[in-house]
Amino acid sequence: MDITRSVVSLREKALLYGDYSTYWAQLSGKLLNCRKKLNIATKSRSKFHPRAPVTPDQIAESHDYVVLQLLAAERTWAQAMSMKAAHSADTKGMTSKARSHIVSRLEKGARTAENLARALSDPASGASPADVLDARAYAAMLRGAALFEKQSWEPCLRSYAVCRIIYSALATSAKGDAFKDLLSETIDPSIRYAAYQAKIPRTQPIPTIARKAFDHADPDLVDRIKQLNPAVLEHGDADANKGADGAPTSLTWRGRDVKIEDAAIAVAWAAVGAARGQLAENLASAGTLPPRDMAAAYDEILNASQDAVDATKQAIDELRAEGVTQGDARMQSLQITRTAVNYEMISWRIGRNRVLVGEKDGVKSEFGPVSRRKKLSDDAEAERSKDEGPGRQIARLKEKAVLYDGILQSLESIKELPGVANDQALSTRLEATSQYFTAVKYAPFPPPLPRPWPQCTLTSQTKRSLAIARSHAIAGNAVNALALIRHALEQSTAASPSLSTPSSSEDDDDAFTPRNIHVTARDTALLLETLTGELHRGRALVELLAKPTPTPQSSSSISKPLSDRLADYPPAGVDLAHIVSYPPRLEPLPVKPLFLDVAWNYIRYPGKAEPAAVEAPATPQASTAATATTAAEPEAKSQQKRGWFGFGR
Repeated sequence: MDITRSVVSLREKALLYGDYSTYWAQLSGKLLNCRKKLNIATKSRSKFHPRAPVTPDQIAESHDYVVLQLLAAERTWAQAMSMKAAHSADTKGMTSKARSHIVSRLEKGARTAENLARALSDPASGASPADVLDARAYAAMLRGAALFEKQSWEPCLRSYAVCRIIYSALATSAKGDAFKDLLSETIDPSIRYAAYQAKIPRTQPIPTIARKAFDHADPDLVDRIKQLNPAVLEHGDADANKGADGAPTSLTWRGRDVKIEDAAIAVAWAAVGAARGQLAENLASAGTLPPRDMAAAYDEILNASQDAVDATKQAIDELRAEGVTQGDARMQSLQITRTAVNYEMISWRIGRNRVLVGEKDGVKSEFGPVSRRKKLSDDAEAERSKDEGPGRQIARLKEKAVLYDGILQSLESIKELPGVANDQALSTRLEATSQYFTAVKYAPFPPPLPRPWPQCTLTSQTKRSLAIARSHAIAGNAVNALALIRHALEQSTAASPSLSTPSSSEDDDDAFTPRNIHVTARDTALLLETLTGELHRGRALVELLAKPTPTPQSSSSISKPLSDRLADYPPAGVDLAHIVSYPPRLEPLPVKPLFLDVAWNYIRYPGKAEPAAVEAPATPQASTAATATTAAEPEAKSQQKRGWFGFGR
């Protein structure tokens, strides 16, 4: 009889497609069907008679009586939640009449669940100890909800403490996440709010508050929990209480000590410290691991730092909901804590990407895949890289370029944290770190010798990868690779002064220090040394590959003999086999051109009379007369010539 699992399953199915009103209607139909199945339903037009509580004998006879009580309790809870959701949109708040109605519904559901728990506690019911504790926890949860609405904080805290202790014991002995979900989503927030209303300090973690409130429980329940899991009453649940003992009370960030007042932040920060030490120990004892396995070791510390970030954000949101201003000392401390825990999380995220790109941040790595599990020897790796085509090598470089982009984006997100912009030293170092990874991204380490591939066809993804110098070097674009090497050298030179001075968090001997945001002086020196060598190498390759481009010649000029091309410089060399055309052929030869002087009649020679000048008509009338005279002359000539050769009439 999984009471809690059945209840959680019913709620999830109903609330997935509807609201509390839908859940209420579904439970009414299921309750009627269950009563008909047990033959206790009120018949039509019959008088209603109050039903007696369920007895242990009835439960031993049929488990449907347990289902009947659960459905009845859940129906009252769904009705109360439906009314609460309907009044949540009221601007003036919930009225006292509505609140009392909600409390009455929750009280009825709590009484039904408590009656069921008492019946199951009887040995005649045949219930197991786990079923009895499950029923007690469900009844305590409904009773706590009713006391929460009544704003009775001390009894509410005790009810939720009983519920939490029981579910913690059941979660360690049973499989499934139903109990853990209830603890994290419903019970723990209610305990935290009730503790706040009861003036309990925030520095106490939730497991401690629950154990103190559970001391008032009855001895029978304590004995049952000790039989199931006695460690819960001594140390609390393992997951929630992890790191609670010896949790830090202060946090140091950039030389400033901040007091940690929230217990959740203290527990999470203690878990980060434990995960940091565990990561260093794992990487130190593991020896040489593939990049993917080394990156997997960062998962625990990333999860712990994310929990610290979430706890800090929740604490800030709670203070804002209470109306605390930004100038308050508690809010200022939480803002500093927020910057510290976010910086820690992003630092380890950057370290994970640095591990994935390869040894020494990819400076000395070959073109192997970042997720390769089997580590090859140097000779095998070089032979494999030599056999791979340019497209495959560029694709591998693109994977590393994505990791570098992630590092640069993480650095930009750090600059947006509160207080970072005002810290000049930190801002300078972050800018230098960004320049360092920009230089690593654009520098070719180490590219193979350029091959004659200027005409190879690359895919669209490969063309996008040509934005980095290593891809240019692989594709044979030595000039572009040289330009990017020069840019990378400028970036690393600008970052060298800030990164050469070790920070306070760095260790002199960091052979087994996990990679994080801190770039050591050795990394910077190695980058500068490699870039300087690659710059000289790139310049030499460009000079070697810079051949003069022959001028294209037409077929007609090539067919001419050398004697006809003496005025042209032969860039492709002289063809001594084609000096002259032999045998000679008949070709037109240019001589003195024809002299057609159209101005012959206008030349005046000495001793000769000047030709009669042709005068233009002065007036239009004279022009008309001249035209008429000219037209009459052919007419007179035609009258004189008659017959053949002018003879005749």
